[in-house]
Amino acid sequence: MVVEAGKLLAAEGIACRAVSFPSWELFEKQAQAYRDSVLLPEVKVRLAVEMGVSQGWEKWVGCQGAIHGFDRYGTSAPFKTLYEQFGFNPQAIAEKAKALLHKG
Repeated sequence: MVVEAGKLLAAEGIACRAVSFPSWELFEKQAQAYRDSVLLPEVKVRLAVEMGVSQGWEKWVGCQGAIHGFDRYGTSAPFKTLYEQFGFNPQAIAEKAKALLHKG
């Protein structure tokens, strides 16, 4: 869904990159040069998309970034329904990214 959101942004002429981030612990153990090559220091507007709890992403998105997370307990429905209801679809993510860019 994030890759598709990136394609929507690219179609509008908005440059972006998607980074898969499966382990904070392993990433932190890497050399600073590597970390900077993944999360470019000059890029201040970052959007983390987390289907789980968003706690902890603040460190990686920075003060100009945002987190699109799912911080609820007890919600039950088919996953496609939840995705749509809580904005986990390419269109909603692209819109959130554009809003963040305009804000920043």
